[in-house]
Amino acid sequence: MTDQTSSRVIAVEEHFVTTDYWEKTASTPAPTGEDAERAYSRSFINNDYISGRLTNLQTRIDDMDKSGVDVSVLSLNPPGAQLWSDAATATSLAREMNDALAKIVAGNPTRFGALAAVAPQDPDAAADEICRAVGTLGFGGVLISCHTGGHYLDEPEYEPILAALEETDSTLYLHPRMPSPQMLEPYNSYGLQQAMWGFQAEAGINAMRLIMSGAFDRHPNLRVVLGHLGEGLPFWLWRTDNMYAKAYAWARESLNMVGLERKPSEYFQHNLWITTSGMFDQDALKYCLAKFGAERVLFAVDYPYEDSNVATQFLAEANLTDEERALISHRNA
Repeated sequence: MTDQTSSRVIAVEEHFVTTDYWEKTASTPAPTGEDAERAYSRSFINNDYISGRLTNLQTRIDDMDKSGVDVSVLSLNPPGAQLWSDAATATSLAREMNDALAKIVAGNPTRFGALAAVAPQDPDAAADEICRAVGTLGFGGVLISCHTGGHYLDEPEYEPILAALEETDSTLYLHPRMPSPQMLEPYNSYGLQQAMWGFQAEAGINAMRLIMSGAFDRHPNLRVVLGHLGEGLPFWLWRTDNMYAKAYAWARESLNMVGLERKPSEYFQHNLWITTSGMFDQDALKYCLAKFGAERVLFAVDYPYEDSNVATQFLAEANLTDEERALISHRNA
C-alpha cells in the first residue's frame, strides 16, 4: 500500500460477488434471449482465479497491497441483478447484495468504497434503492450494466432512476454487458459478444442514447462514468457533432431526433467522465487527456478481470504532471 496521501491510488471499477449470491441464483431464470450471458456470467464460478478474487476479501486485499492500490470501489459483478427475469426477485437480490457490500465496507473502511446494485426491472423500486444505498448505507453511487431486458435508460419508464441519481447527487457508473437480445445475433461468433468488442458497443450505444435523447438536458446535474477510456466514444466525437448537426437540419423528423442544448461532445465536459479500466494503452490515454483534460479521467482496474499490477504500472509510466497524476489516481474519485 502506498504511504503518501499525494500518491494515493483509488480504483473505481472493481467487482465482487458472494458465494451466497451464486447459490441463490443457481436456478434463477434470465430474460428471454439472455441465456448465453447467464451461462457466460456463471462460467466464472469454475474459474478459480476469477472466483477466488471475486469472493475472497483477503486475496483481494493482498493483490491491492502488491500492486499499490489503496482503495477499491466495489460493485456487484455485472450484469448483477439485471440478469434475472422476475422483477421482485431481482429487486430483493440487489438489496441483499447492497447490505452485504455495506458490511464489507464497514469492516474495511480505509480499503473499500461501494457502488450500489439496482434492479431497473422495477424502476420505482430501483429509485428507492438508490436513495437507501446512498442516503442510509453511504454508498457513493450506483453501477448499472447498460440495457435491462433490451431496454435502455433513456426510455421514459426509467425516468425515476435518473431523477433519483440527480436528487441524491450520486454518480452512475454505466458498465458494459453483452449486447441486448435484439442486437446480439451478429456478435454471436468469434467471441465478439464479450469484452473484446460487444461490451463496449453495448455501453457506447447506451451512453449515446442518454446524450441524444436529451437526458442530460432534463437532468443537468446527472453524472455518468464510462469505463474503458469512454467505450470508444471519445474517438468519434468530431464525427458525432458533425453528423448530428447535418442530420438534425436535414431529416430530424424522419430520424426521430431531439433538439439538444449542447453539441453531443460537450456533454463530455459537463456530465460524463471516463476511467482507465481495462484500457492500459498510453496512446489512447494521451488522446483522451488532450480531448477532455485530466479532470475527467479516473483510475480503474476492472478487477479481477484485469491485472492490478499491469494497471498500476500503466499509471506509473504515463507521461503526466504531478497534478494530472493526482487527479487521475485519486482526486477525481
